[in-house]
Amino acid sequence: MTSALPQASTILASLGQAAFVWDIATDAMVWSDHLSEVFPDIPAEALASGAEFSKLIEPARGVRSDALGHSAPSRGGDGVPYRIEYGVRTSTSAPVLWIEETGCWFAGADGRPARAHGIVRINNEAHARDEQLLKLSRNDPLTGELNRTHLVASLAEAIEEASRFRTSCAFMLISIDHLARINDAFGFDVADAVISEVAKRIRARLRGGDVLGRFSGNKFGLILKNCTVDDMNVAAERFLAGIRDEVVPTRSGPVSVTASIGAVSVPRYARSADEAINRAHETLDGAKRRRSGSFSVWRPNVERDAQRRVNIRVTDEIVTALNERRIVMAFEPVVEARSRDAAFYECLVRMEQDDGQVLLAPDIVPVAEKLGLIRLVDHRVLELVVAELAEQPGIRLSLNISPDTTMDPDWWASIESLMRAHPGVAERLIVEITETVAIQDIDDVRGFVTRLKNYGSQIAIDDFGAGYTSFRNLRKLGVDIVKIDGAFVQNIARSADDRAFVQTLIDLARRLQIKTVAEWVQDEESAVMLREWGCDYIQGRLIGLASSQRPWAVPAETVLPAAS
Repeated sequence: MTSALPQASTILASLGQAAFVWDIATDAMVWSDHLSEVFPDIPAEALASGAEFSKLIEPARGVRSDALGHSAPSRGGDGVPYRIEYGVRTSTSAPVLWIEETGCWFAGADGRPARAHGIVRINNEAHARDEQLLKLSRNDPLTGELNRTHLVASLAEAIEEASRFRTSCAFMLISIDHLARINDAFGFDVADAVISEVAKRIRARLRGGDVLGRFSGNKFGLILKNCTVDDMNVAAERFLAGIRDEVVPTRSGPVSVTASIGAVSVPRYARSADEAINRAHETLDGAKRRRSGSFSVWRPNVERDAQRRVNIRVTDEIVTALNERRIVMAFEPVVEARSRDAAFYECLVRMEQDDGQVLLAPDIVPVAEKLGLIRLVDHRVLELVVAELAEQPGIRLSLNISPDTTMDPDWWASIESLMRAHPGVAERLIVEITETVAIQDIDDVRGFVTRLKNYGSQIAIDDFGAGYTSFRNLRKLGVDIVKIDGAFVQNIARSADDRAFVQTLIDLARRLQIKTVAEWVQDEESAVMLREWGCDYIQGRLIGLASSQRPWAVPAETVLPAAS
């Protein structure tokens, strides 16, 4: 072989390659010339036979023999191609030389491999690239810790292992508090430096066998093996202290950072990775609501579980009621404070149940908002209100919409379509938004108000006084009506503080030419006070509560007369 390929062997050696013939029956290996240039640190005797060469191979010494044995011989005497990769080194202290071997083997009379021809080449750079790609597929590029996919996979393995060996471990979610503020104040590069430093501080406090990964932007997931509840408390405090006790140095200066932790004991309280993550998230949210920089452990809660079952049931009922058109309206009169003539009617959502019972708005709206169904309810209410206005040209109606609906493009598409289909309806529609919505983003809400007013509709702020909307913002928004929160109105006959507060609101609104509605008017004494203070409209128990019967069809004599 060496005499047949002198020129070729030189070329191969210059490329970091060498050719061989391996007589498998005798185990002898014959190599091309210039072999020492390809393997300068490997003695010739270690390359003289397949057995000696295999002693240098890792991680599996039998990789070459296995490659020949796992492929069926071709028919007709042609060689069977193979390709393998492995590392070689002469000692544990020597660097690994990564090899790619390609060749063909030929069968003997018994059909088993008898001879192999091939080429080996140094493949360190390609192997390093493959290792880097593998690392990037497993690890978060910023922190070097496991990414979410492999963290979740490791959590599933840990839960399975703990269940099998009846041990206990913990899963923690560690969230950097107020990272968005750091982004806004210093920029994303500083926030990235904070994330990286927090990861290092957590890593420095781990035991062998514990697993750390980046769960999301500001959250880390942590699997603590063989960890009891008591161990959890100690470990959590160690992590929190390690993060908060020293400022994080960045190129923009030192940044003070705290973190919050939610944890769950597995497999005791979570039998799957999804369950562990959900419960850790739940406790983390609770910890952050209580106080930034705190720690909370998931524990069973009968009331919480019962409420969730109720939520699931009510959710199903809401969706079914929407599909079956069992979402209906109740109408509560709002009258002029002086004449007691009906000014408009507030439309309140009701849900008829199969058993004949009716769920009121307080039973429906909070659950619908929490579970993302409120926009569907608001769409249905809009359809019902517009249909009622179109059928009764002499009435005015108001409807409440949730905060999310104010920015819902589908709701806008619906109202535009309905207004075009029913000319003259918009002028008799009042849309009520809560004070909370009004203060969230003045510019966005002002755009919402302007669009509605362009149709001719009016805007009311509901529950005014419960939040922090200033009269300056009311003027800026251009609202037409403020509805004074009934919590202040219901006791004005007995509370001097409530009287002063309500009277002040009415006086300021009048100066800004904004109409006022007093909610929850309970008695005649309160109604007289409100009238004397200049309140425009009143509603509540004194006037009449919401009813599914259309009030405008009720004989006029049933309406309370004006006080003399």
